[in-house]
Amino acid sequence: MPWKRHILRDAQIWAEVDAAGNLVTDEAGRVAVVYKRDPAAKVYRAGARNLGAVADAPVEPDLGPAAVRPERSPSASAGQSKGAGKAGSSKAALGPASKDTIHIWTDGACTGNPGPAGLGVVLIDGDNRREHSEYLGQGTNNIAELTAILRGLDMVSDVARPVRVYTDSSYSIGVLSMNWKAKANVELIAEIRDRLRVFPRLAFVKVAGHAGIPENERCDELARGAIVAGRRSRI
Repeated sequence: MPWKRHILRDAQIWAEVDAAGNLVTDEAGRVAVVYKRDPAAKVYRAGARNLGAVADAPVEPDLGPAAVRPERSPSASAGQSKGAGKAGSSKAALGPASKDTIHIWTDGACTGNPGPAGLGVVLIDGDNRREHSEYLGQGTNNIAELTAILRGLDMVSDVARPVRVYTDSSYSIGVLSMNWKAKANVELIAEIRDRLRVFPRLAFVKVAGHAGIPENERCDELARGAIVAGRRSRI
């Protein structure tokens, strides 16, 4: 779930909201809140009636542990699931993956932001495994993350099969599957959204970055290796 700034007892906090910025409450009318923008921040629960809105506060991703939803995946002991088959679809809970599911792990890296950028993709289809590493030149981390997803989709030959795309980028999931408004990278996002429309059974899975998940770590290694190789080729 994304988060949004609110006021609680004269203190600025971040409260858990849906994609439209509405507070997400439990049966008792309480909302998950954090007092700082830190993934390790302690999560508290406060009554929604005690929260005050902050004018023009944006919807922001991944500000605390409550933003993640654990899901078991083939190689992830700690993954998160967020929303979506096609671009613009609503959040859906994911069950166990079927045997014919294609698993696409993606990651982007950037030395400086902007700076030299690269991407890594690992596609797992049963016993078959394919990897892709690519230097992108000058770019931003978000561009690298998004382009990694696009390259992963391009590696799928049978779009009718179920597909799961694993990424540690909340931004990518938000703009591609949760109807977040794209303020930058508009053309790239539009291209990926258009590509997603041909996948009838695609879901995004949010995973924790740099948490020891093998395929996520491998994608990061591929992305950073691409940056090193790209820099060397320019010398």
